[in-house]
Amino acid sequence: MSPDTLHYLLQGVQNITWQSVVMIAIGLLLIYLAISKEYEPLLLLPIGAGAILANLPLSPLVDEHGMLQTLYDMGVGNELFPLLIFIGIGAMTDFGPLLENPKMVLLGAAGQFGIFLTLMLALLLGFTQPQAASIGIIGAIDGPTSIYVSNQLAPELLAPITVAAYSYMSLVPIIMPPIMRALTTQKERAIVMPYASREISQRTRLLFPIVVTIVVGTLVPFATPLIGMLMLGNLMRESKVVERLTGASSNELANVVTLFLGLAIGSTMIGTSFLNMATLMILILGLIAFCLDTVMGVLFGKLMNVLSGGKFNPLIGAAGISAFPMAARVVQREAQRENFDNFLLMHAMGANAAGQVASVVAGGVLLALMGTA
Repeated sequence: MSPDTLHYLLQGVQNITWQSVVMIAIGLLLIYLAISKEYEPLLLLPIGAGAILANLPLSPLVDEHGMLQTLYDMGVGNELFPLLIFIGIGAMTDFGPLLENPKMVLLGAAGQFGIFLTLMLALLLGFTQPQAASIGIIGAIDGPTSIYVSNQLAPELLAPITVAAYSYMSLVPIIMPPIMRALTTQKERAIVMPYASREISQRTRLLFPIVVTIVVGTLVPFATPLIGMLMLGNLMRESKVVERLTGASSNELANVVTLFLGLAIGSTMIGTSFLNMATLMILILGLIAFCLDTVMGVLFGKLMNVLSGGKFNPLIGAAGISAFPMAARVVQREAQRENFDNFLLMHAMGANAAGQVASVVAGGVLLALMGTA
């Protein structure tokens, strides 16, 4: 073997850095969590794979015309993938529980306060206003919204913000329950709220996405792309005349785009730019934002409990974040810990659906405050 050939074969080994080794290990950890623990496997697995592929020495996948770089440019750099995913989310979302109990909108709004509290904390820690806003939106636990907002305001922080948003989304069943128990009494958690379902007409279901799009798009124009795609998917679902489009949006389209998005985001986790103190601070601030959103939701639920004369279960307030439908399921599980016959799922789904809309509005408000279109 000639020296030139040996040098060529050893180029990869010679270009390995400790940062790339750490990021490959992180990618393997994400894949492990996806497979073994089933934490958001549809996203964590491709993100982990993308991180590994991007950190292999001299990987052509992240070159200017490499596959991963192309996916990023065509779907993340112009916000196409998040918007397509929102069509799928809308096609899968039933806003019936929210329409049956409109007061749950208040819980959806309360569940976003942590975003703005974390924004102020990030400013105190030295982040710029656009960066602080991008970090705060992690608290919504809404991956597509986090990507959309951070890509416009602070694209240099997109990788850690996205990883934080989706990682904490997968940890909803672990992070939320201790907060819910700490802020409520056993008596409050055991409150039974019978669900008296009332028929929502198809006309109302059809008008809801149209009216929401017009109202939110008028009041918060920066949220129009997100709310428009979310409500387009829901309009297709409720129209019942485009079943093929609805099915494709909620299945094939959502699955393919999720795969491409995960790979593209993972490819941004290059060790030399990802492993720094700013990333650690973003992960910590993102966790704080998530916890604060949960706290504010539960506290507002306690207020509603007082106003209702002790008939409202404050656990429902925790579902005001945007982690749909996981947050609602966590509320149901915690209620049944105290009273197995208590069925809060549909109430919580109403608050969770409200949180989905509220997180989009919050993202639009942040873009408006930062003066970015």
